[in-house]
This record gives sequence, structure tokens and C-alpha cells, in this order.
Amino acid sequence: MKLSKFKYKLPPELIALHPTPNRDEARLMVLDRKTGKIEHKVFKDVIDYFDEKDVFVFNDSKVFPARLYGNKEKTGAEIEVFLLRELNPELRIWDVLVDPARKIRIGNKLYFGEDDSMVAEVIDNTTSRGRTLRFLFDGEYDEFKKELYALGETPLPRFINRKVEPEDADNYQTIFAKHEGAVAAPTAGMHFSRELMKRMEIKGIDFAYITLHVGLGNFREVDVEDLTKHKMDSEQIFVTPETVKIVNDAKDEKHKICAVGTTVVRTLESCVTTKGRLTEFEGWTNKFIFPPYDFSVPDAFISNFHLPYSTLLMMVAAFGGYEHVMEAYNQAVKEKYRFGTYGDAMLII
Repeated sequence: MKLSKFKYKLPPELIALHPTPNRDEARLMVLDRKTGKIEHKVFKDVIDYFDEKDVFVFNDSKVFPARLYGNKEKTGAEIEVFLLRELNPELRIWDVLVDPARKIRIGNKLYFGEDDSMVAEVIDNTTSRGRTLRFLFDGEYDEFKKELYALGETPLPRFINRKVEPEDADNYQTIFAKHEGAVAAPTAGMHFSRELMKRMEIKGIDFAYITLHVGLGNFREVDVEDLTKHKMDSEQIFVTPETVKIVNDAKDEKHKICAVGTTVVRTLESCVTTKGRLTEFEGWTNKFIFPPYDFSVPDAFISNFHLPYSTLLMMVAAFGGYEHVMEAYNQAVKEKYRFGTYGDAMLII
């Protein structure tokens, strides 16, 4: 499959800058992957497509305020630091991206906060934009974390072309976010409200949770035409024995498994035996799913509308069928669905 097959014309005004006022009232396109039939609904109608004992699998990863702005020592030049992951809590060492990278070298000190209260030293280069920072902080770990996060802002993706607002701290998070470590939200899960989940519970639908800490690789551009040559960034995943039991029991009893988001699909398909059984796992995945692909675990899939050429669109096309999905995306553009992180959703059944 070629990269150029995932081009479509997306008018910039269709990229959502804010979420719908009520999470579960975004629009929902429903695509039948066997027939290609399309229906136009509201997100809370998703419940109508599932029965008692069907299972929804959610990603309970929690986004932290990963984007910081600081100054370089001596020159005072403004730099952006994007926290990726904590490497050593005791020594306050973090894996980060810096911008502009060419000015940031090993040994440089970076200052953050209005009074330069937080200082970090660059101790290693990892990639062209990647650096390892050691924060020079004397207090307790909890105090350090609190101050660091107070300096950070919600890491909205760049294609949401506006300043971060206070409301984003809640909006850019699912209501079931629990395990901190993501630098991007599992966006399909952001459509679920407490009211909708209560209605699902009453209907007898079961919930299971995996954790995948979304990394910036989600937004990395694919720069090879031959998709077999693209390498995905590794992301940390956790699948518990409890989730394994819920999913495998449902599959044994022929109930549907609905994966909520690309991160859930990637996790489920990374932790499956040759017999199609989900297995517990704690580690990393760099699985890249694009057409053609045979799915082992999910029967249904909820996802947002993704940008052209993105690996997320490729996974959706693998699940729904390339022709059906690209036709659905063309319809979504015509019908003025909202695209991206804060946009509308698609259910593929």
C-alpha cells in the first residue's frame, strides 16, 4: 500500500478548534464495513448498535501538561521544551524535544517560570530534536512534579491552530483518564460522557481498560511512499489480567468487542496469541497497522476523523476497508463533519 493513496482534500476550516459543548453530542458517522452503507447520527446513538454483554475497550491513559516555554542561559532566546517521558524520577531526568533544536547543546542551561525558578541542564542529544534534560531541583519529588506541571500547558496538537485555553485541561482528557503518561489524548474516548456510560451500563454493556501512553509518533509524518518501510515510534502499553478475562470471555460467548480509538486497536492487536486470544502484557509496541490487515480482536471500532496521510487514517482504512473508508471521508468533507482531535467520530461496524 502506498502513502499517496491516503491523500484527500481537507478544507482547513473543517479542523475542529474546540470540542462540542457536550461530549456525547458530536456527530457520528456509522459505516458498515461489509456493505459500505453510511448513516449519520449523534454520538450518543452509539449505544443503539450494541447489546448486553458486548464489551467496549477504552484507553485510560492520562495526558500531562507536557509543553513548556523557557529561555536559554546567556542569550535569553525563547525555547519550547516538550516533555516526552520521565527517565529517572530520583535524578529528575527527562526525555524531551526542543525547538529550535540547533541552538540547544549539551551543557546548556534552560530556565523556566517568570522568575526562572526551574532550571534544567542538557545532558545528552538523542535525535535531531531530542535531548535529555536533568532538572536541578532540591525539594521533594512531589513538590518538583507539582512545580514542573504548573509551568506546563496542555499539549494540543499543532494543527489546532490557536492558543491553549484553561478549558483545554479538562476538554483534552477522557473522563476515565487514570494512568498518567500520555502527551496526546486518546481522542475517540473523549466523546464519552458520564451520562452515556451510565446508560451503557444499564443496558448491560461491559467495559474493559487498557493503557497506552500516546507519544508524539502519532503526529509524525510518514516520509516514505512504500508503507512497509515506515517505522512507528514505540509506545508503552499495559494489558491487565482483568481486561484479558473480560475480552476473551466475551469473544468465547460471541459478543462484540468495540475498540475505542486507534490506541486501543494497536494495543489489542499487539497482545494477541496465534489463536486470537488476548494475553496480558506490560511493555512497548511499535505496531504499524495499514491495509491489508486481518484483525484478531475488535469487531467494531470508534475513531475520530484523521488528517490526510496520517498513520491513524491508515489503521481506520485497514479496519473499514480502504474503498469504504475513503468514500466515507469524502462524504464527511461534503457533509462538513469536524476533523481532528476535537472533531466528530466514526463508528465502523
